[in-house]
Amino acid sequence: MAKSTLITATDFCTLHHVDYAFVDSLSEAGLVELTVINETRYVSDEQLPRLEKMARLHTELDINLAGIEAISHLLQRMETIHEEMRLLRNRLRRYEGSYD
Repeated sequence: MAKSTLITATDFCTLHHVDYAFVDSLSEAGLVELTVINETRYVSDEQLPRLEKMARLHTELDINLAGIEAISHLLQRMETIHEEMRLLRNRLRRYEGSYD
């Protein structure tokens, strides 16, 4: 099992110029998972790209938490639809191949 690397949430906030309250709000909304060890919150390397994307939406495009939630939901829905399409294409290819 691969070991996860952790970065403190405060270090993330400092490096990305966002308020700690923003990261805490994302966690409370269930958009990112923070790991708590000895009352210190950490971001895992699996969650880091997602959190960075949300921080950019917030800082560069000035999108609030509700907007980020909506965007996150839509992106997740698009990924689900894309995966469904991939599976359906593969099934269709199997059936098309059986008639040749």
